[in-house]
Amino acid sequence: MVTLSSKAAQQVRTMHAELNAPDKLLRVFVETGGCSGFQYGMSFDDPKADDQRFESEGLAILLDPASHAYLEGSLIDFDDGLQGKGFEIKNPNAQSTCGCGKSFS
Repeated sequence: MVTLSSKAAQQVRTMHAELNAPDKLLRVFVETGGCSGFQYGMSFDDPKADDQRFESEGLAILLDPASHAYLEGSLIDFDDGLQGKGFEIKNPNAQSTCGCGKSFS
């Protein structure tokens, strides 16, 4: 399961409202790249047949099977402070992360 903090959920709701596409759901994924080998991504997308679907803070989260293996147990937070990084994924499966917090191995 992947969960959202209340701050992350509020930011997702704001972004979703601006998108004006009520049928799209939050997709969280992992792809190759970044300075540590893998990087996180988020988008609004249509559900696919093999997606895992979770609910957190009243929002649906979609994960493809490969990303689910990397992200199981992760918490998505949002940092909008003075030095804010935006969305941060706290992933218990990552062996190491880079300084930007957007990639891992």
